[in-house]
Amino acid sequence: MAKSFLALISSPRKNGNSTLLAQKIADGAKAAGARVEFVNLHRMKIKPCTACDKCHAADDRFCIIKDDMQKLYAKVMAADGIIFASPIYFFTMSAQLKLFMDRCYAFGGPSGYALKGKKMAVALTYGDIDPFRSGAVNALRTFQDAFAYLEAPFAGSVYGTGLEPGDILKNKAVMKEAFDLGKSLAG
Repeated sequence: MAKSFLALISSPRKNGNSTLLAQKIADGAKAAGARVEFVNLHRMKIKPCTACDKCHAADDRFCIIKDDMQKLYAKVMAADGIIFASPIYFFTMSAQLKLFMDRCYAFGGPSGYALKGKKMAVALTYGDIDPFRSGAVNALRTFQDAFAYLEAPFAGSVYGTGLEPGDILKNKAVMKEAFDLGKSLAG
Protein backbone atom coordinates (compact mmCIF):
# COMPACT_ATOMS: atom_id res chain seq x y z
CA MET A 1 0.00 0.00 0.00
CA ALA A 2 1.28 3.48 -0.88
CA LYS A 3 2.34 5.72 1.97
CA SER A 4 0.24 8.81 2.57
CA PHE A 5 1.31 12.19 3.87
CA LEU A 6 -0.52 15.27 5.04
CA ALA A 7 0.92 18.62 3.98
CA LEU A 8 -0.06 21.42 6.36
CA ILE A 9 0.22 24.76 4.60
CA SER A 10 0.09 27.83 6.84
CA SER A 11 0.79 30.80 4.60
CA PRO A 12 -2.04 33.28 4.08
CA ARG A 13 -0.72 33.81 0.53
CA LYS A 14 -2.32 31.61 -2.11
CA ASN A 15 1.00 30.60 -3.65
CA GLY A 16 3.34 31.62 -0.86
CA ASN A 17 6.96 30.56 -0.92
CA SER A 18 6.59 28.02 1.88
CA THR A 19 3.63 26.51 0.01
CA LEU A 20 5.72 26.21 -3.15
CA LEU A 21 8.49 24.54 -1.18
CA ALA A 22 6.01 22.07 0.36
CA GLN A 23 4.62 21.33 -3.09
CA LYS A 24 8.11 20.38 -4.23
CA ILE A 25 8.49 18.06 -1.23
CA ALA A 26 5.14 16.54 -2.19
CA ASP A 27 6.35 16.12 -5.80
CA GLY A 28 9.30 14.11 -4.51
CA ALA A 29 7.08 11.98 -2.28
CA LYS A 30 4.69 11.33 -5.17
CA ALA A 31 7.62 10.39 -7.41
CA ALA A 32 8.46 7.75 -4.80
CA GLY A 33 4.89 6.40 -4.95
CA ALA A 34 3.28 8.22 -2.02
CA ARG A 35 0.01 10.11 -1.84
CA VAL A 36 -0.07 13.65 -0.43
CA GLU A 37 -3.10 15.59 0.75
CA PHE A 38 -2.81 19.36 1.25
CA VAL A 39 -4.63 21.23 4.02
CA ASN A 40 -4.54 25.02 4.19
CA LEU A 41 -4.53 25.95 7.87
CA HIS A 42 -5.11 29.63 7.05
CA ARG A 43 -8.59 28.76 5.78
CA MET A 44 -9.50 26.75 8.87
CA LYS A 45 -10.99 27.88 12.16
CA ILE A 46 -8.67 26.51 14.83
CA LYS A 47 -9.01 27.84 18.36
CA PRO A 48 -6.16 27.95 20.87
CA CYS A 49 -5.66 25.26 23.48
CA THR A 50 -7.45 26.09 26.74
CA ALA A 51 -5.25 23.86 28.95
CA CYS A 52 -8.28 21.96 30.22
CA ASP A 53 -6.41 18.62 29.93
CA LYS A 54 -9.60 16.77 28.95
CA CYS A 55 -7.71 15.36 25.94
CA HIS A 56 -5.55 13.40 28.37
CA ALA A 57 -8.47 11.93 30.29
CA ALA A 58 -8.97 8.20 29.78
CA ASP A 59 -12.42 8.63 28.21
CA ASP A 60 -11.46 11.29 25.63
CA ARG A 61 -9.37 10.52 22.55
CA PHE A 62 -8.75 14.06 21.33
CA CYS A 63 -9.48 17.68 22.15
CA ILE A 64 -13.01 18.58 23.21
CA ILE A 65 -12.93 22.01 21.53
CA LYS A 66 -15.33 21.89 18.60
CA ASP A 67 -13.65 23.57 15.65
CA ASP A 68 -11.92 22.60 12.40
CA MET A 69 -9.19 20.79 14.30
CA GLN A 70 -11.66 17.93 14.74
CA LYS A 71 -11.45 17.34 10.97
CA LEU A 72 -7.68 17.19 11.16
CA TYR A 73 -7.28 14.62 13.94
CA ALA A 74 -8.47 11.75 11.74
CA LYS A 75 -6.36 12.93 8.80
CA VAL A 76 -3.24 13.15 10.95
CA MET A 77 -3.89 9.70 12.42
CA ALA A 78 -4.37 8.15 8.97
CA ALA A 79 -1.18 9.68 7.52
CA ASP A 80 2.23 8.04 7.58
CA GLY A 81 3.74 11.46 8.11
CA ILE A 82 3.29 15.21 7.94
CA ILE A 83 4.89 17.99 5.92
CA PHE A 84 4.78 21.27 7.84
CA ALA A 85 5.09 24.44 5.74
CA SER A 86 5.38 27.92 7.18
CA PRO A 87 6.66 31.36 6.39
CA ILE A 88 8.69 32.87 9.22
CA TYR A 89 6.81 35.74 10.81
CA PHE A 90 8.51 37.67 13.57
CA PHE A 91 11.18 35.07 14.30
CA THR A 92 9.16 31.84 14.28
CA MET A 93 6.44 29.87 12.49
CA SER A 94 3.15 31.44 11.46
CA ALA A 95 0.34 31.78 14.01
CA GLN A 96 -1.80 29.42 11.90
CA LEU A 97 0.72 26.61 12.30
CA LYS A 98 1.41 27.40 15.95
CA LEU A 99 -2.30 26.96 16.74
CA PHE A 100 -2.17 23.52 15.12
CA MET A 101 1.02 22.63 16.98
CA ASP A 102 -0.45 23.63 20.34
CA ARG A 103 -3.50 21.48 19.70
CA CYS A 104 -1.22 18.50 18.98
CA TYR A 105 -0.95 18.27 22.75
CA ALA A 106 -4.10 16.18 22.43
CA PHE A 107 -2.12 13.46 20.61
CA GLY A 108 -0.47 12.49 23.88
CA GLY A 109 -2.48 10.81 26.55
CA PRO A 110 -2.93 7.78 28.74
CA SER A 111 -2.17 5.39 25.87
CA GLY A 112 1.01 7.14 24.71
CA TYR A 113 1.76 9.39 21.77
CA ALA A 114 -0.49 8.98 18.75
CA LEU A 115 2.15 10.50 16.45
CA LYS A 116 4.86 8.03 17.46
CA GLY A 117 6.68 6.73 14.39
CA LYS A 118 5.12 9.13 11.89
CA LYS A 119 7.74 10.84 9.70
CA MET A 120 7.88 14.63 9.84
CA ALA A 121 9.34 17.14 7.38
CA VAL A 122 9.50 20.93 7.52
CA ALA A 123 9.55 23.64 4.82
CA LEU A 124 10.30 27.22 5.89
CA THR A 125 10.78 30.46 4.01
CA TYR A 126 11.74 33.89 5.24
CA GLY A 127 12.54 37.37 3.96
CA ASP A 128 16.07 37.67 5.32
CA ILE A 129 19.03 35.89 3.77
CA ASP A 130 20.14 34.45 7.10
CA PRO A 131 18.21 31.64 8.84
CA PHE A 132 19.51 32.87 12.21
CA ARG A 133 18.63 36.53 11.79
CA SER A 134 15.26 35.63 10.27
CA GLY A 135 14.23 33.43 13.18
CA ALA A 136 14.00 30.25 11.09
CA VAL A 137 16.27 28.48 13.58
CA ASN A 138 13.73 29.22 16.33
CA ALA A 139 10.99 27.49 14.33
CA LEU A 140 13.28 24.58 13.43
CA ARG A 141 14.18 24.08 17.07
CA THR A 142 10.50 24.08 18.03
CA PHE A 143 9.78 21.39 15.44
CA GLN A 144 12.78 19.29 16.45
CA ASP A 145 11.86 19.41 20.13
CA ALA A 146 8.17 18.67 19.47
CA PHE A 147 8.95 15.72 17.18
CA ALA A 148 11.41 14.27 19.69
CA TYR A 149 8.83 14.59 22.47
CA LEU A 150 6.19 12.88 20.33
CA GLU A 151 8.66 10.18 19.26
CA ALA A 152 8.04 11.11 15.62
CA PRO A 153 11.12 10.83 13.37
CA PHE A 154 12.33 14.12 11.89
CA ALA A 155 12.97 13.29 8.23
CA GLY A 156 14.48 16.70 7.54
CA SER A 157 13.90 20.32 6.64
CA VAL A 158 14.37 22.68 3.74
CA TYR A 159 14.40 26.43 4.04
CA GLY A 160 15.36 29.49 2.09
CA THR A 161 14.83 33.14 1.32
CA GLY A 162 11.62 34.15 -0.36
CA LEU A 163 10.17 37.56 0.37
CA GLU A 164 8.01 38.11 -2.71
CA PRO A 165 5.63 35.36 -3.87
CA GLY A 166 7.51 32.93 -6.12
CA ASP A 167 11.01 34.02 -5.03
CA ILE A 168 11.82 30.54 -3.72
CA LEU A 169 11.43 29.09 -7.22
CA LYS A 170 14.60 30.95 -8.24
CA ASN A 171 16.64 28.93 -5.76
CA LYS A 172 17.14 25.75 -7.78
CA ALA A 173 19.35 24.14 -5.11
CA VAL A 174 16.67 24.48 -2.41
CA MET A 175 13.96 23.25 -4.78
CA LYS A 176 16.04 20.16 -5.60
CA GLU A 177 16.70 19.63 -1.90
CA ALA A 178 12.94 19.80 -1.28
CA PHE A 179 12.23 17.22 -4.01
CA ASP A 180 14.91 14.92 -2.61
CA LEU A 181 13.49 15.32 0.92
CA GLY A 182 10.10 14.22 -0.41
CA LYS A 183 11.58 11.12 -2.01
CA SER A 184 13.42 10.30 1.21
CA LEU A 185 10.29 10.91 3.27
CA ALA A 186 8.31 8.42 1.20
CA GLY A 187 11.14 5.89 0.94
